[in-house]
Amino acid sequence: MKPTASVRFHAAQALLPQGWAQDVRIDSVAGRITAVAVGEAWDGQAQRLDVVVPGLGNLHSHAFQRAMAGLTEVGGRSGDSFWSWRELMYRFLDRLDPDTFQAIAALAYMEMLESGFTRVGEFHYLHHAEDGRRYVDHAEMAVRVAAAADETGLGLTLLPVFYAHSDFGGAAATPAQRRFLHDIDGFAALLEGCTRALAGTADAVLGLAPHSLRACTPQQLQALVAMAPGPIHIHIAEQTREVDACLVWSGQRPVEWLYANASVDQRWCLVHATHLTHGEVEQIADSGAVVGLCPITEANLGDGLFPMRDFVRAGGRFGVGSDSNVLIDAAEELRLLEYGQRLQLRGRNVLSPGELSSGRWLFQQAAEGGAQALGTPAGLAVGACADLLELDREHPALLGRTGDALLDSWLFAARNGALRSVWRNGRALVRDGRHVNRDAITTRYRAALARILA
Repeated sequence: MKPTASVRFHAAQALLPQGWAQDVRIDSVAGRITAVAVGEAWDGQAQRLDVVVPGLGNLHSHAFQRAMAGLTEVGGRSGDSFWSWRELMYRFLDRLDPDTFQAIAALAYMEMLESGFTRVGEFHYLHHAEDGRRYVDHAEMAVRVAAAADETGLGLTLLPVFYAHSDFGGAAATPAQRRFLHDIDGFAALLEGCTRALAGTADAVLGLAPHSLRACTPQQLQALVAMAPGPIHIHIAEQTREVDACLVWSGQRPVEWLYANASVDQRWCLVHATHLTHGEVEQIADSGAVVGLCPITEANLGDGLFPMRDFVRAGGRFGVGSDSNVLIDAAEELRLLEYGQRLQLRGRNVLSPGELSSGRWLFQQAAEGGAQALGTPAGLAVGACADLLELDREHPALLGRTGDALLDSWLFAARNGALRSVWRNGRALVRDGRHVNRDAITTRYRAALARILA
């Protein structure tokens, strides 16, 4: 979707980088905010909105996994874990062709917009055909990611994934991983194809992602960092088994090894980073890298809890992502992030370090960290995308609220319907909680799912 040429908004209340403001005029041209003015009466012409907050970035997604959500919750398997879940996922993806893949991605991206995410970091590793051969267009599946983002209007940071090995030390990939695999030269060609795929997509960003330290050698990681066109994302320290295997291979823990062997800086997003020592917490915070937390998926897979309060106290930056897309809900990611820490620490309001409410602090920090990790400006400010969420003050959970209490009530006390509208690049994509193309997107998804599950 192309951004609208020029749109002026007027918000009764808006959350600006400096805090809440009343009667806010926001001007945008070609999807970018060009002016913000406070204390201005509605002129009768601007798009009139009530309570407005900036859109939230979803910094980690595997879109195709949305179609297998709910299909791996069978009990009675001895030792069921992330690793057994991964084997089920491998079998599922063998049923996906480009058309079904695009239909699933569009459904996931539509749901992201309806929940308050306005940009996604697509950690895209399903590159090849079912037998492992490359498509005629090497970037065919990346083209489909871009098409799904364009169809729904969701902002896209495309992160093509390099995957060459099954474990530390350059272990040979397994047959189940055949659709992911590249050497460095082939991956460079894929990056060129991704650049072409994004050429017609409004404000798209291209980065890359070494899948994990398991999936690339030290030499390959060095080459990938050198060719990175934008943000660099990597899965790291998600599972204790991964930490143990890294110690056997290198004598160091995954994050410890990464910082000893790569110049990790603000371009980097360390996805999960669940199992850390205190020293590693300090290293990440000092480097300015963002930690990508995915509380719903991490809970679903039994990963464990990130040491969030220590990280916050060290000045660390974070964002949230929907990862496996078992449930797509921006508010729930932030709610579960806070609640997981409350359960572990046996306290309330345990993360916000200052005077801000928990909801305000969580939302603001995740918005800033997500924008950094996705390579875009943050907030309702000049130069940022005109990505606006309008809260519905008539929702029962939001009645009588103002300021921070609106965010607290949305994140901790509301379910469906708290978002009245979502604007992305100056265009209304969600009205009354429903995506403007929901019927067509859902119809295509239903047909795709019927083919997959037949």
